[in-house]
Amino acid sequence: MKFFVDTADVPAIAELNDLGMVDGVTTNPSLIKKSGRDILEVTKEICDLVEGPVSAEVTATDAETMIAEGRKLAKIADNIAVKVPLTWDGLKACKVLTDEGNMVNVTLCFSANQALLAAKAGATFISPFIGRLDDINLEGLDLIADIRTIYDNYGYETEILAASIRTVNHISDCAKIGADVITAPPAVIKSMIAHPLTDKGLDAFLADIKAANISIL
Repeated sequence: MKFFVDTADVPAIAELNDLGMVDGVTTNPSLIKKSGRDILEVTKEICDLVEGPVSAEVTATDAETMIAEGRKLAKIADNIAVKVPLTWDGLKACKVLTDEGNMVNVTLCFSANQALLAAKAGATFISPFIGRLDDINLEGLDLIADIRTIYDNYGYETEILAASIRTVNHISDCAKIGADVITAPPAVIKSMIAHPLTDKGLDAFLADIKAANISIL
């Protein structure tokens, strides 16, 4: 499974990237705006830092302007994935941009039907928002499973990029279902390492080491 980091925090990306935990980055204009920096400047810095796809989102809602913005974003770096919404205009933009050789991430997916349309339009990535489905008492993980079945049935190459990840269980469950990618905030990815039995075992180990006065150096 690929790990994408959902943030525009360059130092946080760099920290995880140094550990080999970053296969790509997803971000959006509002995330970058919070940093107080220029959108294109920050996006270029992230693209230079990581080798994998960096999703950069259009701000328009009509196909013509989305295509123009997507072309501009794609010029930032070779690893840009233009992010467009799952609307008819978004699918029109997806088709044009992918036909031109660009990676496209179709976002705001909430149904298997939508995911099927995105694959037909040539999307590189489809981003189902599982946390937001959970918020309205639907099972977000069921959507991942449904999309996996459909894509496998027909050999679609569109990668399932599970988004709106809220918990570490979301990540492991997506891995078991067969999502190609998850994108999550740095804090969620880092919290995957936590387990009370690990902490308890380490405390016991350190107590034994101290009692025996053992040192390697």
